[in-house]
Amino acid sequence: MEKKTIFDLGRDTVEQYRARRKLPLTVVLDNVRSLNNIGSILRTCDAFLVERVMLCGITATPPSAEIHKTALGAEDSVAWEYHADTVEAVRSLQAEGYTVCALEQVKGSVELSSFVPQSTERYAIVAGHEVNGVDPAVVDACDRCIEIAQYGTKHSLNVSVSTAIAVWHFFNALFLNGRE
Repeated sequence: MEKKTIFDLGRDTVEQYRARRKLPLTVVLDNVRSLNNIGSILRTCDAFLVERVMLCGITATPPSAEIHKTALGAEDSVAWEYHADTVEAVRSLQAEGYTVCALEQVKGSVELSSFVPQSTERYAIVAGHEVNGVDPAVVDACDRCIEIAQYGTKHSLNVSVSTAIAVWHFFNALFLNGRE
């Protein structure tokens, strides 16, 4: 098989991408410390038409060479904004009508595979710090918690990996299966 070229892939320009209809999903990063993880999440959000990313607390913002290393330009295509306080960001999303879901392992969380996003709603996923996860005060402010079932010896996934899995779940449910 012959690998596709950049021309075969037919990618949008940044301007075309910005004009496209987006998935009704916002990703919130709560104190994510690794610039490489931030860049990777931005790149995933570009791939699956996430409407925006909220960078909160100690989460770094573009421009940054380290973010660019993994974002590969997605920091320019994906809408992002900075918020000093994640709880305030969550509350502003709720005021806009979003259902805010902490991506966290807590008692009472719903397994991601069992969570069915509704096409009539807008959602936000909150992903947290690489070691400490989503801050408990942020978890308490969210509408629900979702978690990714895991069956190995480790108790968690890298924040960029777990965010990508969750974004794909929403993209598959809201975009591939009925929205477009």
